[in-house]
Amino acid sequence: MKKIVALLFILVLFVACSGEPIEVTRVVEQPVEVTRVVTETVMEEGETVEVTRVVTETIIEEVVVEVTAAASEVESEPAPDVLGVLPRNQTLIVDMLTGRAGSPGNFNEWVGWKNRDRGMQNLANEPLWSVDFATGEIINGLAAGDPIYNEDFTQVTIPLREGVTWDDGTPFTAADVVFTAETLAATEGLNGHTFFADNLAGVSAPDDYTVVFELTQSNSRFHTTFLDRWGSTWIMPKHIFENVEDIVAFEFNPFVGTGPYKLHSYDENGFWTIWEKREDWQNSPTGILYGEPKPQYIVLQYFANEGAKILAQLTHEADVVNLSSEGLKAVLAQSDSSRAYQQGYPWVVNNDPAQTGLTFNVVRPPYDNPDVRWALLLAIDIGEYMGTAVDGAGTLSPVHIPSLGSYPTDYIAPMEEWLADFELDLGNGETFKPYDPDAPQRIVEYAQGRGYVVPEDPAAQDKAFGLGWYNYAPEVADQLLIKNGFSRDDDGMWLLPDGTPWELECMSGPQVATDLQARNCIAAVQQWREFGIDASHFATEANADLVAVGDFDVNGAWPGWEPWGAGPDLYRTLDRWNSAYVLPLGERNQGHQSRWSSSEMDVIIAQLRETDPADAEAVIAVGIEGLKEAVINMPGIPTFGYIGFIAWDETYWTNWPGAENPYTQPYTHWGPFKYMTPFLEPTGR
Repeated sequence: MKKIVALLFILVLFVACSGEPIEVTRVVEQPVEVTRVVTETVMEEGETVEVTRVVTETIIEEVVVEVTAAASEVESEPAPDVLGVLPRNQTLIVDMLTGRAGSPGNFNEWVGWKNRDRGMQNLANEPLWSVDFATGEIINGLAAGDPIYNEDFTQVTIPLREGVTWDDGTPFTAADVVFTAETLAATEGLNGHTFFADNLAGVSAPDDYTVVFELTQSNSRFHTTFLDRWGSTWIMPKHIFENVEDIVAFEFNPFVGTGPYKLHSYDENGFWTIWEKREDWQNSPTGILYGEPKPQYIVLQYFANEGAKILAQLTHEADVVNLSSEGLKAVLAQSDSSRAYQQGYPWVVNNDPAQTGLTFNVVRPPYDNPDVRWALLLAIDIGEYMGTAVDGAGTLSPVHIPSLGSYPTDYIAPMEEWLADFELDLGNGETFKPYDPDAPQRIVEYAQGRGYVVPEDPAAQDKAFGLGWYNYAPEVADQLLIKNGFSRDDDGMWLLPDGTPWELECMSGPQVATDLQARNCIAAVQQWREFGIDASHFATEANADLVAVGDFDVNGAWPGWEPWGAGPDLYRTLDRWNSAYVLPLGERNQGHQSRWSSSEMDVIIAQLRETDPADAEAVIAVGIEGLKEAVINMPGIPTFGYIGFIAWDETYWTNWPGAENPYTQPYTHWGPFKYMTPFLEPTGR
């Protein structure tokens, strides 16, 4: 009976989300393990918050009713239209990872955050170069080849691809690149202003397909501002922007790009954006490199919660959804047409070179104190944390890059001796060594306790769970806080040095519990509450804007900027801690969200700028020094590498890039998603 009541609740939710009822059921006459979606309304900090969770339990009944879709009915009926107008069997429907668009009519990605993953970066825009982290390949997009530097790295020449047009038919040329660079350098308020004002001495176009940059200083990585790794410097269509009086206020609607898809329509409330294949798709780099994209339309859709995502996939109204561990298992248990990236535990996408965790606002007390930041880290039991966050499926990293690919060999293993010797000053002559090489075993034990099949081979365990992390040492955290004037009240709750209660808010976005920013915050808040801090989690669609101006305590944003995922170069990670990019609170920050920097890190960044990117040994040596500096100061806590719990429905589209065939990165929110579209195969249903 409980199962039937739960399903009635899910049906009501589905009708509210989609407007169409579910009519198909299945009868099972045996005890089964059932996963159900529960959405509850709770009060946090005086505000009503909707929390969705997926519960697994064993129901022993003679008859169990489950929501499912009958394959025979799906195949025998015509495919329904999407939003009443798009033919379903020509339309790909995917969820928007970063949530509902806050300003749906504004596509000006050069100013602030505009939910670029709703189709701008992944379908309609082409950068000069892209990183495909699955293959480790650098893909030439608008660029025709590699950048060419002079001997002292003060000049760089970039060849451009011929035959590309903007989606309005205007040819793409070097004039667009020159205009973009000069505009960014001259215009305050644009995202790339600080970088270009600091680095650009001049830019010219010897011909329509060659651009030459003169730099103010040696910078062997200048070109990487145009290398897309979840964001880069995009090229402006000069013929549009040169006629705009106020570029900062310009909404760039409709969006015009060089990608294979163009804007079709969008919801004024930000719930969906639709893109249509260009008639002249062959004039995009995607078309030139890989051929014609298969879907005629692609819908990027926001789902209110995980329950809505699950039901949309079970009823074939969403081809790709990003879920939690529990949500993915719920889909796989109830859908014969859905699959995950891996066919078995841990099912996840595990080759994404992003390091998740927690970011401190280091200019807001008490998080401006490294001792406080380290105390918060040592108050975390990483075994419990990982169980709460991702059901133990992540790979730990003690440094601010993920433990995958070549990074463990290049960086983490060579740093272990230094990590083992690293000490914290507890005061009164006492020190503590926080590193624990056996920390991943806590995750192994958790996974085994859950009944998952865990490899016995140590090397396989290292790859799956990481090489090491930090001790759970709440008593040491006590000492660090007491050393800095903190105290506990009669109930054991922590007080700030001024005697007021310590209230800590971990902010994340969007308001989707499956997002790994939210999962890190949820796990951290649980640990810090047990430690005696009045901690809470706040999820908001305004997260990006609040983080940009420094209005937060702790955030679920990645503690270190993502490396490229192709080669050992960490310039992209380290340069974001450059003091030149740090702006005062209230202004939109140009560097890392933490606003942390140090003179030591500035020296390391300068060394890297003067290092030949092709000299791997020198690049790694400088990178290690940068990671050490980040560990010492701990401006954010690295936890586990980004993992994706993706469910792909194969009812209308197949040939997904799973672990057995990783021909490209598997995400629909990343820039190279457009390079997947020519390889997807319609089923004809």
